[in-house]
Amino acid sequence: MDSTFVVIFSSLILTIISIIFFKTKKSSKLNLPPGKYGWPLYGETIEYISKPEAFMRDRMAKYSKEIFKTSVLGEKVAILCGHSGHKFLYSNDTKLFQFWMPPSLASALSVKDDDKNSTSSKLVHEQLHKFLKMESLQHFVPIMDTKARHHFETFWCPFQQVKVQPLTKHFTFMLTCCLFIKYSNEEQVKELAKPFFDLHEGTMSESVSLPFYSAKKRQETVQKKIISIIKERQLELINKGGSKNNDDGIGGGFQDLLTRVLITASHEIDEKVIAGIINSLLFASFYTISTAITFIVYYLADHPHVYHKVLQEHLEIARSKKDGELLNWKDIQKMKYSWNVACESMRLRPPALGSFREVLNDFTYAGFRVPKGWKVAWNVYSTHKDPKYFPDPEKFEPSRFEGNNNPLPPYAYVPFGGGPFMCGGKEYARIEILVFLHNLVTRFKFSRVNPMEEIIYTPIPTPLQGLPIHLQKIN
Repeated sequence: MDSTFVVIFSSLILTIISIIFFKTKKSSKLNLPPGKYGWPLYGETIEYISKPEAFMRDRMAKYSKEIFKTSVLGEKVAILCGHSGHKFLYSNDTKLFQFWMPPSLASALSVKDDDKNSTSSKLVHEQLHKFLKMESLQHFVPIMDTKARHHFETFWCPFQQVKVQPLTKHFTFMLTCCLFIKYSNEEQVKELAKPFFDLHEGTMSESVSLPFYSAKKRQETVQKKIISIIKERQLELINKGGSKNNDDGIGGGFQDLLTRVLITASHEIDEKVIAGIINSLLFASFYTISTAITFIVYYLADHPHVYHKVLQEHLEIARSKKDGELLNWKDIQKMKYSWNVACESMRLRPPALGSFREVLNDFTYAGFRVPKGWKVAWNVYSTHKDPKYFPDPEKFEPSRFEGNNNPLPPYAYVPFGGGPFMCGGKEYARIEILVFLHNLVTRFKFSRVNPMEEIIYTPIPTPLQGLPIHLQKIN
C-alpha cells in the first residue's frame, strides 16, 4: 500500500515538473515578457491588490522596468511600466486594445458588451459629454458649495472629533446623487446608499474570489432601485409636460443628468441599460473622489505649514465675498496652491491603481511579444514613486506641481489616466475637491487622532480606522 502511494505521488510530482518545464520552454520560444504567474486560479491577485506599490517596485526591479507578465483575476496580464509604457498604451487604445474590466466589477456595474452600442447607451454618453463640458461644470460650483456648507454644518461643526473617510464618502455620494439623478434630501440618499455601498464594498472585498456569485443579488437590488428612480422621473416629466426648462429646485435652471437623458430621448429607452450606466457613473464619480479628499486631509493634518498656506489662499477668497455669497468659477481658478496639494496627495496615495485592456492582436513592446487575448495594464506606481520623475519621492512636496522647475514628462503623473484612458470627470473631480477643501480649512484646524494609523488597500487605499481627526474651530 505504502509503495503504491509512493509511486503515485512520485508520478504526480514528475508530471507537474514536466508541465512546468514544457510551459517554460514554450514561453521562452514565444519570447513572452519576464515574470511569473503565481498560484493557480488566483495568480498574483492578492499581492497586486493588497500591496500595489511593493508589487510594482519589486517586479520592476526583478524583471524589467519596461514590461513584465503576471496573472491577475485569472487572466494573463502584461504590465507596461514607466512613462513610455503609459504612452504606448494610451496611444494605441482601440488600435491594439479593447476595453476590459474584472468580471466581479462588470457584474456589479451591470456592464455588458452588447449594451455599449445600443441607442440608449449612446444617448446617455452623449448627454454625459455635454454634462461634463466646461460650460456646464461652471454652474456646478455654487451647487456644490451649497451642499458642502450643509454637510459641514450638519456632520462636522457639532463635534470635536470625526472620522474623515465615512464623511467624505457621504458627501461625495450625496453630491453625486444630487447632480446625476436629482436625489437631494438625506432620506432619499440613505435609501440608495445602503444597497449601493453593500454592492460595491462587497465587490471590492471579493475581487479575489471566484466566481463572484454573491455580488449578483446585491447588483439586482441596486439595479431595481435605479430602474424605479427612472420610472418615477419619467412619470414626473409626463406630469410636467416634459418641459425642457425644468428646474430641479436647486436654482439656476439646473438639470440633473438623468432628467437630461429622459427629456432628450426621442424613442423608447432601455431602462436596464440606462440603470447600468447610472450605476457605473455613481460608482466612478464618488469612490475615487472621496478617497482623494480623505488623503488630502490626511496629509494636511501631518503638514501644518502646508495647511497654513492652503488656509491663507482660501481666506483671501473668503474675504473677497459678501456675507453668505457662494463660491463661483472664478474662485475655483484662484485655488492654485490647493490644487498642487491635491495633486501631490494623489501622487503619494493615488485613489485608483490604473486600468486594464484586452489585446486584440499580437504586438511587440520592448522586444517582448504579448499575445492576442492577454490583458494589458498600466499602474500608477510604475512612475509616481520613481525618483527619476519625482526627486525624494516619499516627501510630501506640493511645489513639484508649480511647473516652474523641472516640468514632468508626459504620462509620468497619471492619477486620471491619459489619452483615451483619461478620466472624463477630471475637471468635475477638481471642482468638488476644491469646494470641499475651502469649506474644511475655513472652518477648522485639525490633527490626526492616531498618527500611526495603518493604510490598507482594497484595492482603494483606506485608513484602517477611517482617519479619525481632532477638530478645532477657527473664526
